[in-house]
Amino acid sequence: MASRVPLPAMLLLAAALALQLGYRWARAPQHGATDRLAQAPPLAVLRLASLGEPVALAKGMTLHAQGRDDANTPLNSIDYLALRSWFERIVDLDPRGQAPLLAASQVYAASSDPARVRIMLDFVYRRFGDDPDRRWPWLAHAALVARHRLHDPALARQYAHAIRTRTGSGVLPAWARQMELLILDDMGEDDSARALIGAMLASGQVGDPRELAFLEKRLHAISARQRQAPP
Repeated sequence: MASRVPLPAMLLLAAALALQLGYRWARAPQHGATDRLAQAPPLAVLRLASLGEPVALAKGMTLHAQGRDDANTPLNSIDYLALRSWFERIVDLDPRGQAPLLAASQVYAASSDPARVRIMLDFVYRRFGDDPDRRWPWLAHAALVARHRLHDPALARQYAHAIRTRTGSGVLPAWARQMELLILDDMGEDDSARALIGAMLASGQVGDPRELAFLEKRLHAISARQRQAPP
């Protein structure tokens, strides 16, 4: 009488066969297929696949997402929505990691397509809110991109305002605290700039004598400009 194969062994054999077939299919050339980056898997699936090592998986995903293109790949040929989905998942898995924010603000924001640039800047802005004290440098760079590449001072001011108001006391250097003021000055918003200087001086956030002198000098310059303006 033939012996019966235990059910667990049959299941294991079937799983091994399925994995082997899947591996061979993946290795086979896919004629007509493109090498475009697909949307990232759901976060729940990735957490399960990480086997308790989400940071290691995040690093591997970073290599996968950015390894789809090389230095000669035009940025405008990359699917930025798919790329953003990978950056989102990577940050979810490794909240302390900075690579996706750096790449978004300094590499992929260099695209000549404004729509693609805005996708990356919005990603940086949204994820800044999760950890402002550590992520403000990337949003500061995003503010510069918004002002000088997109020529969108309102968006640049939005980012600069978030940096100034949502980071902890003593975190920002003087230039980062003053970014919103300089953007307002550049926009010709004298009343808003004057109100901002007053708020900064009254808040007690500024203690450096040189920064205090700078703000007072800007305030005097704004007042003089307003006095000279025609009624």
